[in-house]
Amino acid sequence: MRLQSSPLPSVLLLLPLLLIGLCSGTSFPSNINIGGLFPTGSHEYEVFRFALAQHQDIPKLVPQVDMVDTGSSFAMTYAFCSQFSKGVYAIMGLYDRRTVNMLMSFCGSLHVCFVTPSFPVQTNNQFVLQLRPQLQEPLMALLEHFYWTRFVYMYSSDSGLSVLQRILDTAAEQGWQVTSVNLDTLTESAFIKLLADLDYKKDYQIIIDCELDRLNSILNLVKLRNLKNYHYILANLGFMDMNVTEFQKLGPNVTGFQLVNRSDPAVMKINQDWLDFDSKDLKLARRRLKYTGALTYDGVTVMATAFQNLRRQRIDISRRGNAGECLANPPAPWGQGIDIQRALQQVRLEGLTGHVQFDERGHRTNYTLTVMELSHTGPRKIGYWNERRGYVNTAVYRPVVEEFYGLQNRTYVVTTILEAPYMMLKKNHEQFVGNDKYEGYCAELASEIAKHVGFAYRLELVGDGKYGARDAETKMWNGMVGELVYGKADVAVAPLTITLVREQVIDFTKPFMSLGISIMIKKPTKSKPGVFSFLDPLAYEIWMCIVFAYIGVSVVLFLVSRFSPYEWQGEDEDDEDETLAPEHTNDFGIFNSLWFSLGAFMQQGCDISPRSLSGRIVGGVWWFFTLIIISSYTANLAAFLTVERMVSPIESAEDLAKQTEIAYGTLDGGSTKEFFRRSKIAVFEKMWSYMRSADPSVFVKNTNEGVLRVRKSKGKYAYLLESSMNEYIEQRKPCDTMKVGGNLDSKGYGVATPKGSPLRNPVNLAVLKLNEQGLLDKLKNRWWYDKGECGTGGGDSKDKTSALSLSNVAGVFYILIGGLGLAMLVALVEFCYKSRIESRRMKVSPVCSGGGMAAVGGLGGGGGASGLGGENGRVVAHDFPKAGAQGLPCMSKAAGLGLSSTGM
Repeated sequence: MRLQSSPLPSVLLLLPLLLIGLCSGTSFPSNINIGGLFPTGSHEYEVFRFALAQHQDIPKLVPQVDMVDTGSSFAMTYAFCSQFSKGVYAIMGLYDRRTVNMLMSFCGSLHVCFVTPSFPVQTNNQFVLQLRPQLQEPLMALLEHFYWTRFVYMYSSDSGLSVLQRILDTAAEQGWQVTSVNLDTLTESAFIKLLADLDYKKDYQIIIDCELDRLNSILNLVKLRNLKNYHYILANLGFMDMNVTEFQKLGPNVTGFQLVNRSDPAVMKINQDWLDFDSKDLKLARRRLKYTGALTYDGVTVMATAFQNLRRQRIDISRRGNAGECLANPPAPWGQGIDIQRALQQVRLEGLTGHVQFDERGHRTNYTLTVMELSHTGPRKIGYWNERRGYVNTAVYRPVVEEFYGLQNRTYVVTTILEAPYMMLKKNHEQFVGNDKYEGYCAELASEIAKHVGFAYRLELVGDGKYGARDAETKMWNGMVGELVYGKADVAVAPLTITLVREQVIDFTKPFMSLGISIMIKKPTKSKPGVFSFLDPLAYEIWMCIVFAYIGVSVVLFLVSRFSPYEWQGEDEDDEDETLAPEHTNDFGIFNSLWFSLGAFMQQGCDISPRSLSGRIVGGVWWFFTLIIISSYTANLAAFLTVERMVSPIESAEDLAKQTEIAYGTLDGGSTKEFFRRSKIAVFEKMWSYMRSADPSVFVKNTNEGVLRVRKSKGKYAYLLESSMNEYIEQRKPCDTMKVGGNLDSKGYGVATPKGSPLRNPVNLAVLKLNEQGLLDKLKNRWWYDKGECGTGGGDSKDKTSALSLSNVAGVFYILIGGLGLAMLVALVEFCYKSRIESRRMKVSPVCSGGGMAAVGGLGGGGGASGLGGENGRVVAHDFPKAGAQGLPCMSKAAGLGLSSTGM
């Protein structure tokens, strides 16, 4: 017989379980309405919806979201009461400093929990759970670690007031010098001026405390300045959320806090789910979770965990009877609100933001913050802070390795500027791409440096076409220096002058070219040699003095010869009457004295010479005088006859400074202008005073404009520029400029890199190696002189010789021809004069009167039987009348015409 079991015991056993399930189902809802107060399109709202989609456990969290202006008290009040009347069990959202007190008042009065990732506030309201950790203690620990006693605290009114209070209290106790700046009261221009003031006061230690969006915009302004001496502490929990890609190239000293451990596998998985998440009613920006989003996700997790705990504990939290009494007076608190608050406060979990735990006031506790530092390779961990141990430094600083590794893995940006012959576009540059479009000294220099160091590079022209100077108002750098300072370029290979102010913000290599400031003027018109240019070696005054000296010496020689008895000599007489006194003669009459002085001056000598001591003294000093004068004249004659001189109105900076007819200026925004602005030398100060007040402006935008202004100014403008560029332009057509005077200073061009760049040392060694190999000199000769268009003569042909032209010595020929003509004229006058004298004495017609030659010496007369015959300068008389024959010797003796039988 088979026994059958009764079903009654089984039913009795299942009945309690069914009753428990029915009771639990009626006392705890399966759907939990969760309120949400978020600004429109906020990142936290998107993460809130994502987190709710991730938590589908029972009980299910159902969102009741209102998109409101968190800064409007009316909008927040209306939305809060609306959600409370709908029967929400808790609210998650954001608040503003203008609405935080209102929310706390409602939450405390109605016993509604408000879970927020917003900035923490000092409050004892247990119904407001603050997910974001407070930063006062970690920040104070970091200040103590860095030994900061003087710094600037920049804050926003939302999150910085409580931190400011703590800093001021500590500063009063320890004697710190703290400057507080409220960022909410500053415009962008005011903030830039503030940075300039801090730079002037050398306040290099700065704390910035504001929200992430505002922080990124501030860093964009901060990175436009020199970051070498500054140390920034960012009082923000999202160090890894900053836009530091461009910022880290500058190598700033930046420290901050990181709340989310992005290397945690759980965090990485949630972040990937977030990137893959898609919802029809959400327009998600595909970017990784920010730390405020991570806080929001942890807030949803806390709420889901708390309600699961309440369900397990079978606590009745149903909303019945008092919904909609938000604005009742007095307010009626929700009875089950305290249970939800306790459940939320007791949650312990490991979330995206680390260990999540709340104290009795609703503040985060027992949390850990990672301390980060920004380096060239990106953010890195240098320590951590927690409540138990305080700040713990874990950074290991290795010595800087001088060698530069991994250069082949990156293409470096080399900034430069179009400036012949340093960097030029090829004539057919449209046919090329990349670096092949350029040629010039710096193009080849960059290629050689890259070859020696071993890195790839890309040439890029500077955007504003300037070398680099600091703006007087904004204190911001422009040009190539600015691109290095603000991380837009890695190296600058250009004619960039090494100066003190530039060296403070960027690094220079050893100079690859030495030079100085020089003066460029338009080449004056060459003075053509005149007909009497042979007189130019001696001044007009010297020639006049020589003429007077010649006349004076001749007169003195004539006088001393007349007074000295040794200059007189007796003549031998054939007369037998010895009783008569002998006749004395003197060779140095006035004409012979002039002839002697002239012969000595011309260094040809004379057939007569003084016999007396006094006469010889006169002759000796005159010979010495002529020796010096003729030697000096001969020494200068070659230069004056072979060189076509250019008369330059300016020869030095002093000539420029002491005149106002010729304007002069420099490049606007270059080192030359900076040199004159800072110079303390009187001449240069005077020049700077003129240049800055000149109207129209004497400054030019680029070198080409300056050279064009020199060429078109017709000699009324001088351009001050580097000597190397001056020498190059002097060798280019139309060859109408010239360098005058010496260099005003001494400086050098260098290759520049950002401060702290690992490229600096390898590039510096490459420049030194190229210099030792002589390659730098070869490059300069190639681009300056080998490719010159004006020859070595500065505009003349290379094959020009120093041969004299007819114009150089035409005056000498004119004097020769004139002298010959004058001699013939004088001879004719003498002949006519003597003929008239003799004809009167002999009572015959003179030759010059038209009577013919027969009247002289009996020419003609006898039909040719008797006449005057001449042979080789000798005169022979034939059949002269007695009277005439006797008269001829007398005439010969008196007139010296040589009409005697023996000649003369």
